[in-house]
Parts: sequence; C-alpha cells; structure tokens
Amino acid sequence: MRLDSADRETTQRSAGGTTAVRPALLERPAIARLRVHRADLFAGCAYLALAVAVLSGQWRDTDGGYLIKSGQDQTMWEWFFAVTAHSVAHLESPLGTNLQNFPAGVNMMANTAMFGVGVPLTPVTLLFGPTVTFVLVLTLGLAATAYAWYRLFARELVSSRTAAALGGLFCGFAPAMISHANAHPNFVALALLPVIAGLLIRMTRAALDAQAAPRNRVRDAIVLALLVASQIALGEEPLLIFALAFGLFAVVYHLHEPRQGAHALRALAPTIAAAAGLTLLLTAIPLWWQFFGPQSYHSIDHGQMGNDLKTLVQFPSESLGGAWAPGQYVAINETEQNAYFGWPLLLVLGATVALVWRDRVVRAAAAVIAVFGVLSLGAVATIGKQPTGVALPWALAEKIPLLGSVLETRLTMAAVPAIAAVFAIASDRAAASWKQSATDWKPLAWFAALAFALLPLTPTVLPVTERAATPRFFTDGAVQRYVRDGSVVVIPPPRPPDARALRWQAEANFGFPLAGGYFVGPTGVDKKGSYGPEARQTAALLVKALDTGAVPPIGAEERAAALADLRFWQADVLVLPATTNAEALTSTVTRLLGFAPTRVDDVWIWDVHDLR
Repeated sequence: MRLDSADRETTQRSAGGTTAVRPALLERPAIARLRVHRADLFAGCAYLALAVAVLSGQWRDTDGGYLIKSGQDQTMWEWFFAVTAHSVAHLESPLGTNLQNFPAGVNMMANTAMFGVGVPLTPVTLLFGPTVTFVLVLTLGLAATAYAWYRLFARELVSSRTAAALGGLFCGFAPAMISHANAHPNFVALALLPVIAGLLIRMTRAALDAQAAPRNRVRDAIVLALLVASQIALGEEPLLIFALAFGLFAVVYHLHEPRQGAHALRALAPTIAAAAGLTLLLTAIPLWWQFFGPQSYHSIDHGQMGNDLKTLVQFPSESLGGAWAPGQYVAINETEQNAYFGWPLLLVLGATVALVWRDRVVRAAAAVIAVFGVLSLGAVATIGKQPTGVALPWALAEKIPLLGSVLETRLTMAAVPAIAAVFAIASDRAAASWKQSATDWKPLAWFAALAFALLPLTPTVLPVTERAATPRFFTDGAVQRYVRDGSVVVIPPPRPPDARALRWQAEANFGFPLAGGYFVGPTGVDKKGSYGPEARQTAALLVKALDTGAVPPIGAEERAAALADLRFWQADVLVLPATTNAEALTSTVTRLLGFAPTRVDDVWIWDVHDLR
C-alpha cells in the first residue's frame, strides 16, 4: 500500500496475523528511479522559465541594468565574481586580496565570495562581465533549487509527480527566495541541500532495513564530504540553518519510535564522522584562512534582525499579493523578506497540519516550522516595528558561537521546505483520491485551497534601473598615469551605502587598489566583524560634506588628520567624479590639502603621492 493511510505508514500483514509497520519516509517509493522521466524534464524547464521571467529585467540589460532593490549588494557581489576571475586568470590565490580596503585588504573567505560558482564561472565573467555571472547564478539558483527539492520529494516522499512539482515550486520560488534573488546568490543557490538530505535519508533507510543490501560506507562518506565541502564553497550560513533544521526534523520524526532512531544514529555515526573528517581535510586551508587568516574576524553583531510578526501574515513586495495589498513596510530591507507567507497560506497550512497530524513527516515538518518561526522573530517580539517587550528564545540562542552571527530573520527559510513537504503530502493524497473517484469533491476543494494560498505569492518581475556609466577616467586608462605603488581614494571612499567605485575598479581591469570598500572585516582589538572599513576621520568629514552640501569647519587638526589618513591609505591620487554636492566636496578637499584639483577627463583629481 502506498502513502494513503492516515499514518502514511506501510502496513503489511504477516503470516501469523500480526502487523509490521515501517515508516513510509524511510522506504523507497515506487516512483523512485534514477532515469529522468519526461515529467522531470517538464518540471525543470518550467522552473527555469519562471526563473528567467523573474529576472527578465536584468537579463534584458546586462550592460547597464541594476536590480534596484539590491541596494549596494549587487555591486558587491559583482565585484566578488570579478575579483575571483581576476585572481584565477593571474594564478593568484582568491582567498584574500588588497584590491579594496588598501592596504589591509579583504579576507574573501570571511566574505561570501561563493568560490563554488565564482571559480568555475571565471570564463563567463572574463568573457561577458560579472553582471552576466551574477544574474546567471541567480537564475540557475532559483531553478536548480526548485528542481532539486522536486526530485527529493518525488523520490522519497510522494507518488504524484504533480505533488512533488508543487513542493519544488514553493521551495524554489518562496517569498524568501525571490527576495534574496534581488541581491544574495548564496541564499538562492541552495540545490545541494536537498541532495544532502536525500543521501542521509537513503543511508538511514539502509541502516534500518535488515533486508536491504549493505551500502558502501566509504563511498557514502566521500560523497557526503564532497557535497558538504561544495556547499561550504557556496554558502556556509544556509548550510548551518539546514543542518539545524534537518536535525530537528530527524529527532521529531523518530520520537514515534525512539529505539529505531537511536539504532539509525549508531549505524550512521561512523560514516558521518568520516565524512566530517574528510570535509575538514578538503576545506582546511580556506576555513583556516576564514577564521585565522589576515583580516579575519571572530563574530559580527547585527543588532536586532528578527522578523516583525506582521511579516508572517503580509504579502511580499514582489508578488501579486504585494501589488494588491502591500501592507505596512516592516521588513529589514527589500532583500530580507524571509517570511511574508501571507495570511491565506498560514490559514491553509494550519488546517492542513491539523487534518494530517497523524503523519510523522507532517509532525516533524510542523516542529521545524514552529521552532524556526519563533527563533526568526529575534530576541524580542515586535509588531509593526514596535517592541512588545516579550523576550523570545533567540536571546539565548544568539549566544552560541557561530549561530550568533546568523541574521535571525533568515531562520525562517528553514520553514520553506517544511511547508512544501506538508503541501506535497496533502496534494499527493488529493491526487490519489481523485484517481479513485473523479466525482469526489475533496481533492477539488484541496487544490482550490492551495491556489488560494499560493496565488498571492506568485512572484513578479524584479525591478531594474539604469546605473550611471563608469567615469572615462577609469575606463580609458587615464588613472594609470597617477597610480604608482599606492591606492586610489575616491571622494568619499567607497563604503556600504555607496560602493559604486568597486564597479569602476573592475571595469578598469583592477589596475589599482582602492581605499575603503564594501566588505566585512575586523574592527578594534577584539576583531569584531563590521561592514566596511574602520572609520577614518577624513572619510567621515567627506561623507558629511556630501550629505549636507556644506563645507565642514576645517582647521589644523583636520588637516593633520587628512595627512595621516593619506599615509594610512598610501594614497597616490584623490578622485572626485560627478556627484551631488560636488562643489562642497571640492572645497573641502582643497582646504584640507592646500591646493586646487586638476581636471582630467570627467573627474577632478588631487595628486597626493608626494604627501605620503
């Protein structure tokens, strides 16, 4: 019997009249095959078409288009891909670079550089530019994540490919995925996570089935290590969230038969331990560099980054529901709409869980949804951006090493495949009932309810704007006449709110290092992580002039600080491109240095090599 009973457990009558029960999740369903079915090809093409549609605005203009809701993150990611390709092409280590934040540099492993795609896509970056690499990773990430979860559901969870396809669709195009598709490819390219889950499930099944052929533990350990090491090269934060969620799922799933769970754990422990050891061997050098190398940091304090309670019931901005009923803006930013499931989905989800509660998979999935949903709210619950004063478990969890560096809002992403699994199971049952009786109204009611839940979350095309052209001073090579062994200081130096200079540097083929930048690096003696470089007095003065349009008071102290900062940056030239409040900036720098700038191409420059 397939997964049609209330328990979704296969019951087999023995010769003596007793009943033997085996967990359905740990049996290989009849649908499981290694060959690719035509339905699989259709699902993959449909996912890819939807991903292209979502990112079509960027695909139509890879030269000047920019995902407007990415803030400066797209610039940062494109720089990561571009500098990785530059390092590979010049046979240099990509683990660190001093091309920004000169002279201290940037620890690329401590920044989400995604070497797992940046290195193999080096030819694409060199031939077509980092914007193409960026949008390609986002597009394939959405489609591949959806397809990988579809394959896992079809192989291990449900009989109906339609049910599996619906689950994969939600996993790949949930509100959190679309939100991150504006700017964060490391939270979009998640296809390896269901592959890891599938391998662990098959290993567990073999451990519990006395009649199954023994698995090759050495092979399993090697494959698992390669998968985990590859995911580390794609994104460590998603891997950590997945590991915690999958562990909770496994514990709750085996609460029904704890002895069985203990037996599985004992049987799998040697293989998992071996895989962990191999993973450490494979990643030893980059991980050492990340945690102990130059410009490494111990932890990073993000402040309160939990989900507002309203994010659970509102619709995401880039969706049909968001266009129809946007609600109060309570997201951290446009790229972190990690919840936004909408009240229809939560209503249907709650009813579905109640109706199929006897299912062990549903109970385990519900535990993941509840636990990680609560953790994602942060240390104190907020409603409409107003703190309630109610303390939450994250206040304790964030003190755990590594976990405290996770943005708690992203923990909601653990609920996405859990929700998809619940909906896939219910859809599988509805499809089976429909096959038995075409006149049964319950399957039709279910799919109507599912449409009610999911249609408002249908993603819309991510908006794109046109970014300003790079100054000719950088593209025509004029900058090279003024750079010797020092850095270029753009006025004001690049920082997280404005990182455009990183693109200018990339388009100049990395012919010079930049002072400042957009990255995560250490600050202070305790090496706490921070976004952007440590504050310099001159940089702050220039930002003030830019923001206010007025020349700040400048005396001997400011001039001495400017000279010290130029020496710190090892500056060769200061460059002022066209910008707002350019006159205030020009006057500020001229008063600091004591001499006027020179016009070169479309920028003003101060040659300061002799001052340092």
